[in-house]
Amino acid sequence: MKPYTLITNTHQMALGKKTLIMGILNVTPDSFSDGGHFFQFNHAIEHALQMEKQGADIIDIGGESTRPFAKSVSVEEEIQRVIPVIQNLSNKLSIPISIDTQKAEVAKQAIQSGASIVNDISALRDPDMVNVVAEYQTPLIIMHMQGTPETMQLKPEYTHLLSDIHQFFEKTIAYAEKNGVNSSKIIIDPGIGFGKSLTDNYQLIKYLHYFSQLDLPLLIGPSRKSFIRKIVLENQQDRMIDDKQAIEIGTQAAIAVCALHGAHIVRVHDVAQSQITLKIIDMIRNV
Repeated sequence: MKPYTLITNTHQMALGKKTLIMGILNVTPDSFSDGGHFFQFNHAIEHALQMEKQGADIIDIGGESTRPFAKSVSVEEEIQRVIPVIQNLSNKLSIPISIDTQKAEVAKQAIQSGASIVNDISALRDPDMVNVVAEYQTPLIIMHMQGTPETMQLKPEYTHLLSDIHQFFEKTIAYAEKNGVNSSKIIIDPGIGFGKSLTDNYQLIKYLHYFSQLDLPLLIGPSRKSFIRKIVLENQQDRMIDDKQAIEIGTQAAIAVCALHGAHIVRVHDVAQSQITLKIIDMIRNV
């Protein structure tokens, strides 16, 4: 795996030898995975600090659910959810904070409040987002998504899955660079679960190394998504472990393969288990 160095306004991170862990912090009332458990301010702060202790390298904070069929929330509502949390954590965490948003104004206020990475699942669809990222020279995660969270799983179709996504990245990266974003600040995410069929998701994991041609760090987020839940819970009426545990085991299997196939960063809910998985995978990769 090719090494990279990611420089934020507060941190410098080596990507490649060790697979980095991005811990997910959803401050939403309707998250598909944690059921809005961290929507309350104190719970959110406590969980972020816990993830850092467990080995997270980045905390990714989002205030808008992006589960399939989720409706968008207003800029004002999203700001009210995420900014107080970022302001509080920026004085407590020793690792970078990422803001998970599609909205330029939310990203701008998050950066001003202490976030140092922008995770944009819409890949700069907000025309002002590229200007915010260029102004603050903030690392940018560009994700592929067919449609929007509200429509993406209605009937996702591709002419050729890998090349279609590859071409999307080429165009979006060129647009970002043309508008002042340094390529050394860009990370790409093929968007597991975002406008992809069940088979599409597994193909993306199997052929993740295909995107190394773009010569940029790769992030992937398979954690607890429906393509895992569907497989591990199918025909399991007599299973000896509960659904939540089965889904997490499936998640760890996906994380392991992603790391072996070129992921520099994995975005996860369970940092503690992922850290154990990745210790073994990184040892295998680097031996």
